[in-house]
Amino acid sequence: MIKKKVLITGPSKGIGLAVAKRLLSGGYLVIGSSRSGYIEHVQHENFYPIALDVTNIESVKKAYQEISDRFDQLDIIINNAGIGPDLNQKTLQITSFDETFEVNVKGVVLFTETFLAKIAEKGSVIMISSKMGSIDKCIDSDSVGYRTSKSALNMYTKILANRLSESIKVVAVHPGYVKTQISEIAMINGRLTPEQSAENIFSFLESDYKTGSFWDLEAGTELPR
Repeated sequence: MIKKKVLITGPSKGIGLAVAKRLLSGGYLVIGSSRSGYIEHVQHENFYPIALDVTNIESVKKAYQEISDRFDQLDIIINNAGIGPDLNQKTLQITSFDETFEVNVKGVVLFTETFLAKIAEKGSVIMISSKMGSIDKCIDSDSVGYRTSKSALNMYTKILANRLSESIKVVAVHPGYVKTQISEIAMINGRLTPEQSAENIFSFLESDYKTGSFWDLEAGTELPR
């Protein structure tokens, strides 16, 4: 029996891939998006890949129509797709800054606002954010594009939670310091495997979380914005 229907962006690798697999093993139906619509490493009867470029509104609308033709409603949206080309860099690069905001902020907002109409009453929107986006926790001066994009994502999370307080939960989560290809340093120094992070995300989804909150899933504590 299928528990819930989940739409996740960026499940081709890293945390997104691990989360998609964990949800499928936990009885969820998973719709996974990539720009090509091809996701090599997930083969499951309850997995549906779709083509979607979150930075292209026409692509978002096309994906919305495709999903609407197949499914009445979605229970959970997980905004996982994100980039960090300036991670660990001290010098601001305008090109990478623009690219980061295009995906991490504009893409998330375009995608989420389009798909809100598909989310069932008492459903959820999960933003994969980062502790690096916390203003109160910031003690470094690197990664300007990545840090500020995640701060903006946290603000959008709160705005959306306020707007949808009576119908849909909206939360931001820090998945932990995970060994992923988002940066070379993360691959070396990350404390969690993608699978360990996915297990934490899965447990969070199964819990009674509060809308508008920002959680550190590695530490199991709420974060300041």
